[in-house]
Amino acid sequence: MDMQIDIDLEDPRWATLDLATLAARAAMGVAADRALAPDQCELSVLGCDDARIAELNAEFRGKPAPTNVLSWPAEERGVDLPGQVPAAPVPDMFGMIALGDVAIAYETCLREAEEQQKTAQDHVTHLLVHAILHLLGYDHIDDQDAALMEETERRILDRMGIVNPYE
Repeated sequence: MDMQIDIDLEDPRWATLDLATLAARAAMGVAADRALAPDQCELSVLGCDDARIAELNAEFRGKPAPTNVLSWPAEERGVDLPGQVPAAPVPDMFGMIALGDVAIAYETCLREAEEQQKTAQDHVTHLLVHAILHLLGYDHIDDQDAALMEETERRILDRMGIVNPYE
């Protein structure tokens, strides 16, 4: 009953944090919260460095600077009105749900964790939960959407024993 997660460790330092386990934990937490069958879901995670994520950020968002995490949904799953919960994705004709792709930057994540006095594992797990929620149509462009997304993240992380990252 595991989720199919393709992990690409472009930066070998991610192996020291066991990115595959953190990604699986985050993905399973999101799936449980959103009532998704994990064995129907597919996800791709790229563990990279700041230089690579800066390239991706420039290419896809026009922002040539490192960031902590980026996500590319397999399909648009946005909502019509601010504050709405995105509809659950529907399996394709093969019974699968392609969630999309996530890229996460090693140096930025570790620096943020240190600055915020969190463990790297907890911070990375939070960022992966955040990114996977983006794949499901959650966003934080306006205040209502941001409040919904943060509440959902807090609930998922709380079930994992991770303290509220927004306090």
